[in-house]
Amino acid sequence: MTISRPEPVTARLHSAALPHLPGPSAGRPAGADVHPVPRRSAAPPAALDLLADAHRTLVRARALEDPLERYATAHLAALRTVAALLAVRGRPEKSPRRRKAIRSAWEVLPEVAPELAEWAGYYGAGARRRAAAEAGIRGAASARDADDLIRNSALFLRLVERLLGLHAAPPPPRLPLDDDEPPGVPGVRGTGSKVEAS
Repeated sequence: MTISRPEPVTARLHSAALPHLPGPSAGRPAGADVHPVPRRSAAPPAALDLLADAHRTLVRARALEDPLERYATAHLAALRTVAALLAVRGRPEKSPRRRKAIRSAWEVLPEVAPELAEWAGYYGAGARRRAAAEAGIRGAASARDADDLIRNSALFLRLVERLLGLHAAPPPPRLPLDDDEPPGVPGVRGTGSKVEAS
């Protein structure tokens, strides 16, 4: 059996997926997309767990004293963040040859989320430094390097959460370098690690 006119079937599918609007353009601005891409309403539980782990890892990185440990732990938080993104957006490789190749998350990230390609380059370049810091090689990362990576990893985590349309279960922890007033808490000013009411 052949279908000579598939248009009515397509129209029925689209009309079932979209609320019925009278008229061809009623309620829609000119040039609006009539075929919106459906989005998932929730991320897989594994991705949510990885994002929660990334938050906890950042808190632990801030609490550590040794710059090498702080650096390696902040990089681990970023790895957990990218793993959450890959859990949501990642797709298996179609070619068997590429499937066998082992690739880092930072190599896969630009393919899955091109808007984060610069972050992939940043963290990919820091992978050797992280390995040296984990090995305890003095001079692999300074206190300033660790502070910068902690701050950047917190920003990366927030970007990925926004990109996925998720809200963090725990509120994002405050960094010593954040603005003076925490978001949503008017009248409270932070000074370093202390918080004082104004």
